Amino acid sequence: MSAEFDLIAAIRTRAAALEAERSDVVLGIGDDAALLAPPPGRHLAVATDTLNRGVHFADDAAPADIGWKALAVNLSDLAAMGAEPAWCTLSLSLPEGDAAARAAFVDGFADGFLELAARHRVALVGGDTTRGPLSVCVTAVGFVEPGWALRRDAARTDDDIWVTGTLGDAGAALALDGVEGYRDFAVRRIDGAEADPAVASARLYERLRRPQPRVAAGRALRGLARAGIDVSDGLLADLGHICIASGVGASLDAAALPVSRALAAACADDARRALQLGGGDDYELCFTAPARQRDPLARSLAASGTPAKVIGRIEAEPGVRVRLPDGALWTPPRRGYQHFG
Repeated sequence: MSAEFDLIAAIRTRAAALEAERSDVVLGIGDDAALLAPPPGRHLAVATDTLNRGVHFADDAAPADIGWKALAVNLSDLAAMGAEPAWCTLSLSLPEGDAAARAAFVDGFADGFLELAARHRVALVGGDTTRGPLSVCVTAVGFVEPGWALRRDAARTDDDIWVTGTLGDAGAALALDGVEGYRDFAVRRIDGAEADPAVASARLYERLRRPQPRVAAGRALRGLARAGIDVSDGLLADLGHICIASGVGASLDAAALPVSRALAAACADDARRALQLGGGDDYELCFTAPARQRDPLARSLAASGTPAKVIGRIEAEPGVRVRLPDGALWTPPRRGYQHFG
């Protein structure tokens, strides 16, 4: 048996339990293609993301954290559409080298990947392995009821703008690591026995390494919210995608941006706002909804166990504006992650 088939067999063995839990998997890993049985009357939502070493995760990132994040970013995309995750495929490009080290990486990777998959009942149904620079590509598939998907082109003037969780934590961790594009942020490390565990730098790193896809929140928004997107590149950049697709603009209240205790302790004022608005890698949900839906949304999100708040309003004038408490407009130093450039 080749080294490639050895790796596939190892992954298949570890993923078998999740596959067996789902009756909609007719044939999973091991053939030329998977055979799947979508439920009648529901649309398929399909998301694909690629993570490359040195771009999306550090050279020394733990394999389990890479595995977790590779699946999490795809589940976050499904959540932004209001979809229920079901299946995924995985393609791994692995560097040449010691076979034992490669097998150990795959085993650690599977720890994180399958831990998150189990939380959301996602079956790994296929994929590929090949030789090359370390890279991970995941495709995730979910179900959503016809007419209930949250689309970027559905925002309307006077909609509330909401966001789940807190913003800026992952960006602060990147700043602490001196990552290109984040080096100018004034972020201080909070470590040691004297640090409050609730505000220690470890909390910021946890948000970066193991983002929590807001799947339950996405399902809670169905029939209540209009447009949605996950905050992967930064709030300004991602909200900007909604505005462009919908032909509208937005006004954000800087004072309303949600902040964690860890971020509040690590930086203040302009530095904190810049990370909340342009940091990226938070994988929270940003969505719009009519003002009349505030109370129903608050109840539905509370039932899902997801904190969320209104941070602004959709306006007719194009562009995304940020207003300070005194009403002045604020220009952030960065508007989000650039994939090219």
